Amino acid sequence: MRQIIEILIRIILFTFILYLLWWASYAHLSNGMNLSIIWGGVLLTFPVVWFGRKILDRDKTKNHVVWITTFVHSALVFTFGIPITRALTTHQDWSGWSLPIPAEIGLLLVIITGGVTLLTVINLALKGLGAPFFIVLSKKLAVDWLYARTRNPMVLSVLVLGLSLGVWFQSILFVLWVLILFTPAILFFVKVYEERELEFRFGSSYLEYKSRTPMLFPRRPRK
Repeated sequence: MRQIIEILIRIILFTFILYLLWWASYAHLSNGMNLSIIWGGVLLTFPVVWFGRKILDRDKTKNHVVWITTFVHSALVFTFGIPITRALTTHQDWSGWSLPIPAEIGLLLVIITGGVTLLTVINLALKGLGAPFFIVLSKKLAVDWLYARTRNPMVLSVLVLGLSLGVWFQSILFVLWVLILFTPAILFFVKVYEERELEFRFGSSYLEYKSRTPMLFPRRPRK
């Protein structure tokens, strides 16, 4: 019965998240409100992650960790998901300098980095038996393939994909948004919350993996 309730809660949360992202894609908002969501929403990541970490540290039991992570991931929909959706759907309304790079180059970069991002998701699904979201938290520690040379290939590919989108959009403001706001926010989440959560769920195996594999930029792992 407990498992059925947990599955229902996850389904309801996931359905609500899909609705929020659909709303964010089509809502007609003023420029001021739109920019407030795009910039202010991402800034909320910092207090959300800090508060989530405080609650996480109170109880190291697996069930507690899983549920706190579920709700932190759900909160990140408001700080990442909606702002990203609004940025993608309204970037053409942003005023600012245009990048003097052909859009075709940006599109090629988007295709390449988008493909790599998809590969990281597949890698996590096959080696970690999970997804990059609370709906199916990984059951195993993914340490092979793309995860052999960096602990966060998905984060790295998403960040490069964001910059590639800025090049495709020929928008300096979009690139700056990725560099000075989105990047620090997602790295703060990884360093402050996700690494701690993985330590609780996978214990010494994660600590050993962490000690020999770089956080972000790929290199040969230490022996």
